[in-house]
Amino acid sequence: MPIIPMVLLIGNYSLDRQQSMQRFATMMLSGLTAAGINAELFAPDPLLGKFRDGRGFIAKWLGYIDKYLLFPNRLRAKLKQRPSLVHICDHSNAIYTSQVIGIPTLVTCHDLIAVRDALGEQTDCPMSFTGKLLQRWILRGLQRANVIACDSTATKEDVVRIVGTNSREVEVISLGYNYPYKKLPSAEAIARLEKISRLTINGSFVLNVSSNFPRKNRPGALRIFARCKDRWNGLLVFVGEPLNKELKSLASKLGIGNRIVEIENADNETLEALYNRAILLLYPSTFEGFGWPIIEAQACGCPVICTNSGPMPEAAGDAGLFHDVDDEEGFAADLLRLTDPIEREKWSEKSLHNAARFSAEKMIAEYISIYRQLAPNL
Repeated sequence: MPIIPMVLLIGNYSLDRQQSMQRFATMMLSGLTAAGINAELFAPDPLLGKFRDGRGFIAKWLGYIDKYLLFPNRLRAKLKQRPSLVHICDHSNAIYTSQVIGIPTLVTCHDLIAVRDALGEQTDCPMSFTGKLLQRWILRGLQRANVIACDSTATKEDVVRIVGTNSREVEVISLGYNYPYKKLPSAEAIARLEKISRLTINGSFVLNVSSNFPRKNRPGALRIFARCKDRWNGLLVFVGEPLNKELKSLASKLGIGNRIVEIENADNETLEALYNRAILLLYPSTFEGFGWPIIEAQACGCPVICTNSGPMPEAAGDAGLFHDVDDEEGFAADLLRLTDPIEREKWSEKSLHNAARFSAEKMIAEYISIYRQLAPNL
Protein backbone atom coordinates (compact mmCIF):
# COMPACT_ATOMS: atom_id res chain seq x y z
CA MET A 1 0.00 0.00 0.00
CA PRO A 2 1.58 3.33 -1.06
CA ILE A 3 2.42 5.87 1.64
CA ILE A 4 0.40 9.09 1.23
CA PRO A 5 2.60 12.22 1.55
CA MET A 6 1.75 13.98 4.80
CA VAL A 7 3.08 16.67 7.14
CA LEU A 8 2.80 15.83 10.84
CA LEU A 9 2.43 19.00 12.89
CA ILE A 10 3.36 18.73 16.57
CA GLY A 11 1.25 21.05 18.70
CA ASN A 12 1.16 22.13 22.33
CA TYR A 13 -0.28 20.62 25.49
CA SER A 14 -3.67 22.30 25.87
CA LEU A 15 -3.50 22.68 29.66
CA ASP A 16 -0.40 24.86 29.36
CA ARG A 17 -2.73 27.51 27.90
CA GLN A 18 -0.12 28.81 25.47
CA GLN A 19 -2.74 30.53 23.38
CA SER A 20 -0.45 32.13 20.83
CA MET A 21 1.30 28.81 20.18
CA GLN A 22 -2.02 27.02 19.81
CA ARG A 23 -3.16 29.69 17.35
CA PHE A 24 0.03 29.25 15.32
CA ALA A 25 -0.41 25.47 15.07
CA THR A 26 -4.04 25.90 14.04
CA MET A 27 -2.98 28.48 11.44
CA MET A 28 -0.49 26.01 10.01
CA LEU A 29 -3.06 23.22 9.81
CA SER A 30 -5.76 25.32 8.14
CA GLY A 31 -3.29 27.05 5.84
CA LEU A 32 -1.68 23.82 4.67
CA THR A 33 -5.07 22.19 4.14
CA ALA A 34 -6.24 25.17 2.09
CA ALA A 35 -3.06 24.89 -0.01
CA GLY A 36 -3.75 21.22 -0.76
CA ILE A 37 -1.10 19.80 1.59
CA ASN A 38 -2.14 16.74 3.57
CA ALA A 39 -1.44 17.63 7.21
CA GLU A 40 -2.36 16.41 10.68
CA LEU A 41 -2.00 18.20 14.02
CA PHE A 42 -0.83 15.90 16.82
CA ALA A 43 -0.34 17.07 20.42
CA PRO A 44 0.05 15.67 23.95
CA ASP A 45 -3.28 14.77 25.54
CA PRO A 46 -4.05 15.84 29.13
CA LEU A 47 -4.38 12.27 30.39
CA LEU A 48 -3.18 12.79 33.97
CA GLY A 49 -3.32 16.54 33.73
CA LYS A 50 -7.12 16.52 33.58
CA PHE A 51 -7.08 15.52 37.25
CA ARG A 52 -4.97 18.47 38.30
CA ASP A 53 -6.35 21.33 40.33
CA GLY A 54 -4.89 24.73 39.58
CA ARG A 55 -1.28 25.40 38.54
CA GLY A 56 0.70 24.28 41.59
CA PHE A 57 3.56 21.82 42.01
CA ILE A 58 1.42 18.69 41.54
CA ALA A 59 -0.32 20.14 38.49
CA LYS A 60 3.04 20.95 36.90
CA TRP A 61 4.40 17.44 37.41
CA LEU A 62 1.23 15.77 36.15
CA GLY A 63 1.68 17.85 33.01
CA TYR A 64 5.32 16.78 32.76
CA ILE A 65 4.27 13.12 32.87
CA ASP A 66 1.72 13.70 30.09
CA LYS A 67 4.21 15.60 27.93
CA TYR A 68 7.52 13.91 28.55
CA LEU A 69 6.71 10.33 29.54
CA LEU A 70 3.39 9.41 27.90
CA PHE A 71 3.39 11.49 24.71
CA PRO A 72 6.74 10.22 23.34
CA ASN A 73 5.28 6.69 23.26
CA ARG A 74 2.25 7.92 21.33
CA LEU A 75 4.49 9.91 19.00
CA ARG A 76 6.68 6.92 18.20
CA ALA A 77 3.55 4.93 17.30
CA LYS A 78 2.35 7.79 15.11
CA LEU A 79 5.68 8.02 13.32
CA LYS A 80 5.31 4.43 12.16
CA GLN A 81 2.87 5.86 9.59
CA ARG A 82 5.97 7.48 8.04
CA PRO A 83 4.93 11.09 7.47
CA SER A 84 6.94 12.90 4.81
CA LEU A 85 8.00 15.57 7.28
CA VAL A 86 7.58 16.47 10.95
CA HIS A 87 7.02 20.12 11.81
CA ILE A 88 7.29 20.95 15.52
CA CYS A 89 5.27 24.17 15.71
CA ASP A 90 6.79 25.50 18.92
CA HIS A 91 10.47 25.27 19.84
CA SER A 92 9.51 24.50 23.46
CA ASN A 93 8.58 21.04 22.12
CA ALA A 94 11.91 20.55 20.36
CA ILE A 95 12.70 17.76 22.80
CA TYR A 96 10.51 15.53 20.62
CA THR A 97 13.13 15.60 17.86
CA SER A 98 14.79 12.72 19.74
CA GLN A 99 11.84 10.52 18.75
CA VAL A 100 12.03 11.36 15.04
CA ILE A 101 14.43 9.01 13.26
CA GLY A 102 14.97 9.12 9.50
CA ILE A 103 12.25 11.72 8.83
CA PRO A 104 13.05 15.37 7.95
CA THR A 105 12.28 17.63 10.90
CA LEU A 106 11.55 21.35 10.97
CA VAL A 107 11.14 23.34 14.20
CA THR A 108 9.62 26.80 14.37
CA CYS A 109 11.60 28.87 16.88
CA HIS A 110 9.51 31.78 18.11
CA ASP A 111 12.23 33.02 20.46
CA LEU A 112 15.11 31.81 22.62
CA ILE A 113 14.26 34.06 25.57
CA ALA A 114 13.87 31.24 28.10
CA VAL A 115 16.85 29.30 26.75
CA ARG A 116 19.01 32.41 26.99
CA ASP A 117 17.94 32.99 30.59
CA ALA A 118 18.71 29.36 31.49
CA LEU A 119 22.20 29.87 30.04
CA GLY A 120 22.80 32.86 32.31
CA GLU A 121 21.67 35.78 30.13
CA GLN A 122 19.26 38.30 31.65
CA THR A 123 15.98 38.17 29.72
CA ASP A 124 13.29 38.92 32.35
CA CYS A 125 12.32 35.26 32.27
CA PRO A 126 12.87 33.90 35.79
CA MET A 127 12.59 30.15 36.21
CA SER A 128 13.24 27.32 38.65
CA PHE A 129 16.19 24.93 38.58
CA THR A 130 13.91 22.37 36.89
CA GLY A 131 12.92 24.98 34.33
CA LYS A 132 16.56 25.64 33.51
CA LEU A 133 17.17 21.94 32.96
CA LEU A 134 14.15 21.80 30.66
CA GLN A 135 15.46 24.72 28.59
CA ARG A 136 18.79 22.96 28.12
CA TRP A 137 16.86 19.89 27.00
CA ILE A 138 15.00 22.06 24.50
CA LEU A 139 18.31 23.44 23.24
CA ARG A 140 19.61 19.90 22.57
CA GLY A 141 16.38 19.16 20.72
CA LEU A 142 16.84 22.20 18.49
CA GLN A 143 20.33 21.00 17.64
CA ARG A 144 18.83 17.82 16.14
CA ALA A 145 16.46 19.65 13.73
CA ASN A 146 17.16 19.70 9.99
CA VAL A 147 15.71 23.21 9.63
CA ILE A 148 14.89 25.88 12.20
CA ALA A 149 12.42 28.52 11.00
CA CYS A 150 12.53 31.75 13.03
CA ASP A 151 9.81 34.37 13.36
CA SER A 152 12.30 37.22 13.04
CA THR A 153 15.85 38.10 12.11
CA ALA A 154 16.53 38.88 15.79
CA THR A 155 15.53 35.33 16.74
CA LYS A 156 17.62 33.91 13.87
CA GLU A 157 20.66 35.73 15.23
CA ASP A 158 20.06 34.12 18.63
CA VAL A 159 19.66 30.69 17.03
CA VAL A 160 22.87 31.00 15.02
CA ARG A 161 24.73 32.19 18.12
CA ILE A 162 23.36 29.66 20.61
CA VAL A 163 22.13 26.62 18.66
CA GLY A 164 24.65 26.82 15.82
CA THR A 165 24.28 25.95 12.15
CA ASN A 166 26.11 22.64 11.85
CA SER A 167 24.24 20.45 9.34
CA ARG A 168 21.06 22.51 9.67
CA GLU A 169 19.47 25.46 7.92
CA VAL A 170 18.20 28.50 9.81
CA GLU A 171 15.54 30.50 7.98
CA VAL A 172 13.36 33.52 8.75
CA ILE A 173 9.61 33.27 8.12
CA SER A 174 7.65 36.18 9.55
CA LEU A 175 4.35 35.43 11.22
CA GLY A 176 1.12 36.14 9.42
CA TYR A 177 -2.22 37.05 10.94
CA ASN A 178 -4.23 34.42 12.79
CA TYR A 179 -7.36 36.52 12.16
CA PRO A 180 -8.10 38.96 9.29
CA TYR A 181 -7.69 42.13 11.35
CA LYS A 182 -8.70 45.25 9.44
CA LYS A 183 -9.86 48.82 9.78
CA LEU A 184 -13.58 48.91 10.62
CA PRO A 185 -16.26 51.54 10.12
CA SER A 186 -16.39 53.53 13.36
CA ALA A 187 -20.01 52.59 14.06
CA GLU A 188 -19.24 48.88 13.80
CA ALA A 189 -16.28 49.10 16.17
CA ILE A 190 -18.35 51.07 18.68
CA ALA A 191 -21.19 48.54 18.51
CA ARG A 192 -18.84 45.65 19.25
CA LEU A 193 -17.60 47.37 22.41
CA GLU A 194 -21.00 48.34 23.83
CA LYS A 195 -20.87 45.40 26.25
CA ILE A 196 -17.76 46.88 27.92
CA SER A 197 -19.50 49.44 30.09
CA ARG A 198 -16.50 51.65 30.87
CA LEU A 199 -15.66 52.22 27.19
CA THR A 200 -18.05 54.98 26.23
CA ILE A 201 -18.73 56.03 22.64
CA ASN A 202 -16.49 59.08 22.85
CA GLY A 203 -14.07 57.77 25.45
CA SER A 204 -10.38 57.66 24.57
CA PHE A 205 -8.08 54.87 25.66
CA VAL A 206 -4.61 53.41 25.23
CA LEU A 207 -4.35 49.66 24.70
CA ASN A 208 -1.88 47.11 26.06
CA VAL A 209 -2.16 43.48 24.90
CA SER A 210 0.08 41.27 27.03
CA SER A 211 0.41 39.14 30.16
CA ASN A 212 1.97 39.49 33.61
CA PHE A 213 5.26 37.88 32.55
CA PRO A 214 8.06 40.25 33.64
CA ARG A 215 9.33 40.68 30.09
CA LYS A 216 5.96 42.11 29.02
CA ASN A 217 6.75 45.09 31.28
CA ARG A 218 3.26 45.94 32.45
CA PRO A 219 4.75 48.01 35.31
CA GLY A 220 6.40 50.16 32.65
CA ALA A 221 3.07 50.61 30.86
CA LEU A 222 1.48 51.77 34.13
CA ARG A 223 4.28 54.24 34.84
CA ILE A 224 4.19 55.62 31.28
CA PHE A 225 0.44 56.11 31.47
CA ALA A 226 0.74 57.76 34.90
CA ARG A 227 3.08 60.38 33.43
CA CYS A 228 0.20 61.46 31.18
CA LYS A 229 -2.67 61.31 33.67
CA ASP A 230 -2.85 65.06 34.32
CA ARG A 231 -2.52 66.06 30.67
CA TRP A 232 -4.92 63.59 29.04
CA ASN A 233 -8.19 62.26 30.43
CA GLY A 234 -8.15 58.78 28.92
CA LEU A 235 -8.11 55.17 30.08
CA LEU A 236 -5.54 52.38 29.96
CA VAL A 237 -7.05 49.10 28.74
CA PHE A 238 -5.24 45.83 29.47
CA VAL A 239 -6.19 42.84 27.32
CA GLY A 240 -5.02 39.42 28.45
CA GLU A 241 -4.19 38.03 31.85
CA PRO A 242 -5.78 39.99 34.74
CA LEU A 243 -3.43 42.30 36.61
CA ASN A 244 -1.88 40.63 39.64
CA LYS A 245 -1.90 42.15 43.13
CA GLU A 246 1.47 43.82 42.68
CA LEU A 247 0.36 45.56 39.48
CA LYS A 248 -2.94 46.67 41.01
CA SER A 249 -1.04 48.05 44.00
CA LEU A 250 1.31 49.95 41.66
CA ALA A 251 -1.64 51.41 39.74
CA SER A 252 -3.15 52.60 43.02
CA LYS A 253 0.13 54.18 44.17
CA LEU A 254 0.44 55.96 40.82
CA GLY A 255 -3.07 57.35 41.22
CA ILE A 256 -4.47 55.65 38.12
CA GLY A 257 -6.33 52.69 39.62
CA ASN A 258 -9.69 54.18 38.62
CA ARG A 259 -8.54 54.63 35.03
CA ILE A 260 -7.65 51.00 34.36
CA VAL A 261 -9.93 48.64 32.38
CA GLU A 262 -9.17 44.92 32.27
CA ILE A 263 -10.48 42.58 29.55
CA GLU A 264 -9.42 39.00 30.22
CA ASN A 265 -10.80 36.91 27.38
CA ALA A 266 -11.22 39.18 24.37
CA ASP A 267 -12.32 37.25 21.30
CA ASN A 268 -10.93 38.23 17.91
CA GLU A 269 -13.87 40.48 17.02
CA THR A 270 -13.62 42.35 20.32
CA LEU A 271 -9.85 42.70 20.01
CA GLU A 272 -10.23 43.98 16.45
CA ALA A 273 -12.68 46.62 17.67
CA LEU A 274 -10.34 47.61 20.50
CA TYR A 275 -7.46 48.06 18.07
CA ASN A 276 -9.73 50.21 15.90
CA ARG A 277 -10.89 52.44 18.75
CA ALA A 278 -7.63 52.76 20.69
CA ILE A 279 -5.51 55.90 20.42
CA LEU A 280 -2.49 53.62 20.22
CA LEU A 281 -0.99 50.29 21.28
CA LEU A 282 1.48 50.82 24.13
CA TYR A 283 3.98 47.96 23.96
CA PRO A 284 7.04 48.56 26.18
CA SER A 285 8.03 44.88 26.28
CA THR A 286 11.66 44.14 27.11
CA PHE A 287 12.03 40.88 25.15
CA GLU A 288 9.96 39.38 22.31
CA GLY A 289 10.26 36.75 19.63
CA PHE A 290 8.17 38.76 17.18
CA GLY A 291 5.39 40.84 18.75
CA TRP A 292 2.12 39.66 17.20
CA PRO A 293 0.03 42.50 18.73
CA ILE A 294 2.20 45.03 16.90
CA ILE A 295 1.12 43.95 13.43
CA GLU A 296 -2.44 43.16 14.57
CA ALA A 297 -2.83 46.74 15.80
CA GLN A 298 -1.29 48.20 12.66
CA ALA A 299 -3.61 46.16 10.45
CA CYS A 300 -6.47 48.03 12.15
CA GLY A 301 -4.79 51.42 11.67
CA CYS A 302 -3.74 51.63 15.33
CA PRO A 303 -0.35 53.33 15.83
CA VAL A 304 2.22 51.49 17.95
CA ILE A 305 4.71 52.81 20.48
CA CYS A 306 7.14 50.06 21.41
CA THR A 307 10.64 49.22 22.56
CA ASN A 308 13.47 49.68 20.08
CA SER A 309 15.12 46.30 20.73
CA GLY A 310 14.90 42.73 19.46
CA PRO A 311 12.40 42.04 16.69
CA MET A 312 9.99 44.87 17.50
CA PRO A 313 11.46 47.42 15.04
CA GLU A 314 11.49 44.62 12.46
CA ALA A 315 7.76 44.02 12.94
CA ALA A 316 6.63 47.64 13.30
CA GLY A 317 8.79 48.93 10.44
CA ASP A 318 8.79 52.64 9.68
CA ALA A 319 5.31 52.91 11.18
CA GLY A 320 6.52 52.32 14.75
CA LEU A 321 7.49 54.90 17.34
CA PHE A 322 10.43 53.46 19.28
CA HIS A 323 12.15 54.09 22.60
CA ASP A 324 14.67 52.47 24.90
CA VAL A 325 12.79 50.48 27.51
CA ASP A 326 14.00 52.89 30.23
CA ASP A 327 12.91 55.99 28.31
CA GLU A 328 9.47 56.17 29.90
CA GLU A 329 9.41 59.94 29.48
CA GLY A 330 9.85 59.46 25.73
CA PHE A 331 7.07 56.86 25.61
CA ALA A 332 4.79 59.29 27.46
CA ALA A 333 5.66 62.16 25.14
CA ASP A 334 4.69 60.10 22.09
CA LEU A 335 1.51 58.94 23.82
CA LEU A 336 0.46 62.56 24.32
CA ARG A 337 1.55 63.40 20.79
CA LEU A 338 -0.82 60.76 19.37
CA THR A 339 -3.81 62.15 21.23
CA ASP A 340 -3.82 64.83 18.51
CA PRO A 341 -6.21 63.45 15.82
CA ILE A 342 -4.13 64.83 12.94
CA GLU A 343 -0.91 63.30 14.26
CA ARG A 344 -2.64 60.01 14.99
CA GLU A 345 -4.09 59.83 11.47
CA LYS A 346 -0.62 60.26 9.96
CA TRP A 347 0.75 57.31 11.94
CA SER A 348 -2.41 55.30 11.33
CA GLU A 349 -1.82 55.48 7.57
CA LYS A 350 1.79 54.41 8.03
CA SER A 351 0.60 51.51 10.17
CA LEU A 352 -1.81 50.23 7.54
CA HIS A 353 0.93 50.38 4.92
CA ASN A 354 3.41 48.43 7.07
CA ALA A 355 0.82 45.82 8.07
CA ALA A 356 0.33 44.89 4.42
CA ARG A 357 3.79 43.24 4.49
CA PHE A 358 2.40 40.36 6.54
CA SER A 359 -0.15 37.67 5.71
CA ALA A 360 -0.96 34.11 6.67
CA GLU A 361 -0.89 33.11 2.98
CA LYS A 362 2.66 34.41 2.55
CA MET A 363 3.79 32.63 5.70
CA ILE A 364 2.25 29.31 4.63
CA ALA A 365 3.76 29.57 1.13
CA GLU A 366 7.23 30.09 2.61
CA TYR A 367 6.82 27.07 4.86
CA ILE A 368 5.65 24.92 1.94
CA SER A 369 8.74 25.96 -0.02
CA ILE A 370 10.98 24.68 2.77
CA TYR A 371 8.88 21.53 3.19
CA ARG A 372 9.41 20.64 -0.46
CA GLN A 373 13.17 21.10 -0.17
CA LEU A 374 13.14 18.60 2.70
CA ALA A 375 10.48 16.27 1.30
CA PRO A 376 10.11 16.59 -2.51
CA ASN A 377 7.18 14.15 -2.55
CA LEU A 378 4.87 16.69 -0.89
